[in-house]
Amino acid sequence: MFDQLTEKLQDSIQFLTGQSKISEANIESAIQDIRKALLSADVSLNAVKVFIDRVEKEAYGEKVLRGIKPGEQVVKIINDSLIEILGGDPNQEQELSTELNLNIKKGSVNSIMLLGLQGSGKTTLAGKLAYNLKAQGLKILLVPCDLQRPAAIKQLSILAESAGVDFLEIPATQNLMEVASLAEKQINENKYDVVIYDTAGRLQIDTDLMAQLLVFEKKIKPSEKLLVIDSLIGQESANVAQAFDMQIGVTAVALSKLDSDTRGGLSIAEAIKKPIKLASVGEKLEDLENFHPHRIASRILGMGDVLSLVERAHKRFEEEESQRLEAELMKGNFNYETFISAQNMMSKLGDMGSIAKMMGMGSMMKQMGLSSLQQENLIQESSRKIIKFKAAIGSMTKQEKLNPRLLYTDASSRSRKQRIAKGSGLDSKHIDQMVSEFNKMSQMFKTMGPMLSMFKSPETAPTSLDPLALMQNLGLSKKQKKIMEQISPNNSHKKKLTINKKGQKPQVKGFKNF
Repeated sequence: MFDQLTEKLQDSIQFLTGQSKISEANIESAIQDIRKALLSADVSLNAVKVFIDRVEKEAYGEKVLRGIKPGEQVVKIINDSLIEILGGDPNQEQELSTELNLNIKKGSVNSIMLLGLQGSGKTTLAGKLAYNLKAQGLKILLVPCDLQRPAAIKQLSILAESAGVDFLEIPATQNLMEVASLAEKQINENKYDVVIYDTAGRLQIDTDLMAQLLVFEKKIKPSEKLLVIDSLIGQESANVAQAFDMQIGVTAVALSKLDSDTRGGLSIAEAIKKPIKLASVGEKLEDLENFHPHRIASRILGMGDVLSLVERAHKRFEEEESQRLEAELMKGNFNYETFISAQNMMSKLGDMGSIAKMMGMGSMMKQMGLSSLQQENLIQESSRKIIKFKAAIGSMTKQEKLNPRLLYTDASSRSRKQRIAKGSGLDSKHIDQMVSEFNKMSQMFKTMGPMLSMFKSPETAPTSLDPLALMQNLGLSKKQKKIMEQISPNNSHKKKLTINKKGQKPQVKGFKNF
C-alpha cells in the first residue's frame, strides 16, 4: 500500500532529520520534492496546493528553525498536514474500535444508501458492510437497486448468502419506487436494524441517473449516504465526489481497493469537506476497516500502523487459540508445533509484507540500506521459506514437532532429517537450513507472548511498536544490531549512529514516530 508515494516522500524528507539547523533553502528544496511526489501520484492540484500551503506556513516559522530537532519537527509538520488533508485533526487522540464508524442508532431502522460510479466497488462493499455489521449483532437486509444490470443483482444475492444476511428478492422491474415499496414491506415485517441499498452506477456522471437517485433518496430517507470511490482513480475522485455531493448530498465516503493505492483519498476530503469513514483493504468479506487519517498518514510516511494491526487481530484471532499459544510462548515453550500455530494466526492479519509495513519495519530496513525492491525480494524469499518449513513440519512425527532438539543434538538427527526430506519432497540441505534458522527464530518467537497479550486487548495496546524488539535476535551481525538499535523509533533520544562509507558523507539514520 502507498509504496510509490511513500518511497518518494521518504526520499524527500529523510535528509532533514539529520540536520541540527535547517535553512529556508533546505525546506524549500524538500517542499518542491514533496510537491512533485504528490503530483506524480495523481493527487488533485487543489489538494496539493492546500497541503503545500499548510506545510510552508508551519515550516517557515521561527519555532522550527530555532528548535532543538528541527528536522524531526518538519517531519511532524508533514505528518500533521497529511492528517488534515485526509480529513482528520492532528490534535485528536487516536482511539481503538472494532465497530464500524457509521451513523447507526440502535432500536430503529437505519438505511444506508451506497452511491458511486459503475465499477467503483459498491456491490462488494455492500456485502462487506453487511458481514461486518452482522458481526456487531445487527440484523441486516441487502436491497439491490441496480435494475439495469441483472449480474449486479445476482452478485449481491451471492454476497448476502456468504455474509449470512437477508436479501430482498425483486421481480423484473425498472422502477426504483417499486423496489422501495417492497423493501418497506419487508422491513415492517422483519424489523431490521440496518438496510443497505446498493444503487446503480454509470461509467460517468449521468443526469438521468442522478435524477432517479435523488427521487429514490427522498423516498427511503437514508441515515447514511455513502459515496464509494475507487482509490485508484486519483484526482478524478475529487470531481466525482463533488458531482455526487452537489446533486444528492453525500454524508461520508468509503474507499475501495485501499490495499492497492490511496491517491483518491488524498483528493476527496479536501474537495467536499466530508469524512472518509470506511476503507476496503482486501478481497474477503471481513476486509473492511474504519478509515483513520492519523494511521493512513503514518503509513504513507512509512512509520507503520500498529493500532489497525491490533484491531484486526482482535477481530480475527480466536480467543481460545490465542490464549493457548500465548501460554505456550510465555513459558518459553517454542517448538515446531507452536511455530505453525503462530504462523497460521499471523496469516490472518495479512501477508508478511503488509504486516511488516504496518509495523513500520519497511522504513527501518530502507535506512539500513535495503531498497524497496530488495525488501520485496527478501519478503518473497521469506514467504517461500515458510512454505518449505510447513511442508517439512508436516512430515515430522508428533515427538519431533514438540522436541526440536531431536533434529540437531540427538544421535538420530541425521536419519530423522533424511526421512523428513524424503516425506516433504525437499532436499536434505533445505532441512538442515530449516533447523538452523529455526534455532535463530526461536528467540524472536519467545517474545511473541507479550505481543499476543497486547493484540487480544485493544484497550491496553500501545500506539507504536519497536521493530527492534522483534528482530534483534534473528542472527544479525553485531554491526547490523548496532545500526538497528540506533535507528529504532523508541530509541530516538539516543545519539544517532553515523555510518562512514568510502566516498560517502556521514548520514544520520532514521526519524522519529509521531
